[in-house]
Amino acid sequence: MSEPLQIALVTETHPPEVNGVAMTVGRLIRGMRERGHHVSVVRPRQARAERGGADEHLVGGLPLPGYPGLRFGLPAEAALKRAWTARRPDAVHVVTEGPLGWSALRAARALKLPITSGYHTNFDHYSRHYGVGVIGPLVGGWLRSFHRRADATLVPTPSLRQSLEEAGVPGVAVVGRGVDTRLFSPARRDMALRRSWGVGDDDLAVLYVGRIAREKNLALVERAFDAIAAETPGARMIWVGNGPAHASLVRAHSDHHFAGARFDEDLAAHYASGDLFLFPSLTETYGNVTVEAMASGLPVLAYNDAAAALLIRDGENGRHVPANDASAFVAAARQLAADPAQRLRLGEAARRSVLPLAWDAVIADFETVLRAAIHKWREEPAVVGLT
Repeated sequence: MSEPLQIALVTETHPPEVNGVAMTVGRLIRGMRERGHHVSVVRPRQARAERGGADEHLVGGLPLPGYPGLRFGLPAEAALKRAWTARRPDAVHVVTEGPLGWSALRAARALKLPITSGYHTNFDHYSRHYGVGVIGPLVGGWLRSFHRRADATLVPTPSLRQSLEEAGVPGVAVVGRGVDTRLFSPARRDMALRRSWGVGDDDLAVLYVGRIAREKNLALVERAFDAIAAETPGARMIWVGNGPAHASLVRAHSDHHFAGARFDEDLAAHYASGDLFLFPSLTETYGNVTVEAMASGLPVLAYNDAAAALLIRDGENGRHVPANDASAFVAAARQLAADPAQRLRLGEAARRSVLPLAWDAVIADFETVLRAAIHKWREEPAVVGLT
């Protein structure tokens, strides 16, 4: 049996923050610890007086512009050098590319430590949704520069690996995402919850789960539901989540139901109690909500991108349409809304298709990449200059 590893994990988002990266980080930490490894976490304080746990190193942070509920970490290179000199990790895994992540890269290189990174968010794609699309190429260059300095970069899909390899990022490895199929299950369907939404037993509940933000292409959810509602009496749009666009959506749609952020079994019940899941985002590296919806037995309609491109076989276990084809998305939404038998068939097939995606296998793949990076460093110490 391999010796346990000492891992320093650096992240600018962490549970209980609500986003796909924080959820994945929490799973990785818990899974590695369950496998007998020691994981120390470096992250920003989420509240001014927060002290953190025994295996946490907290640093200062500031609110992320546009996302007051999230923070980015301030530079902490000197503090990290001191901490990692006193207790030297076998490897450093950097989750996020902010100021704290750059500090971790520099500190690890100075101490000659193996470094892996995770590519979780297409920040360069976000810029166009906030009126600053001109900086997208600059942000993309900054992201690529960051990941070129790691010994290995973990991505969730083969298509993203190809994209980064073409951009000159070395050591790109696919480590997928898992889903808890015991938590997210059709068995959690709750008719009382549906009635609290104002949805009758035979009415159509159309669901969106995720960040309520512009980069999720929510205008297309609105457009698709308007087309459904025009033809399907009793249909109701259910929004689950929070974010910077929440208030404007509430003002615009008094007839929709806004459930806010939901967690654990409550979130799982919201998924399972819907009838159709719409997810038109094109800024995802993966899209955990797609897989959670599939595990919950929902027919998913998405663009042919990220997790949907990887997992959905169109017409067999869900629907996907070509990226950026809004008319095709709306047409598919209308067709699914009008065909209960097809929705049931696709939902059942979706559930079956994601049952093999256990987190245990993902954690094992993560450990394999870490051990390979450590082995390579010991055999051929890297010489990488940070500029």
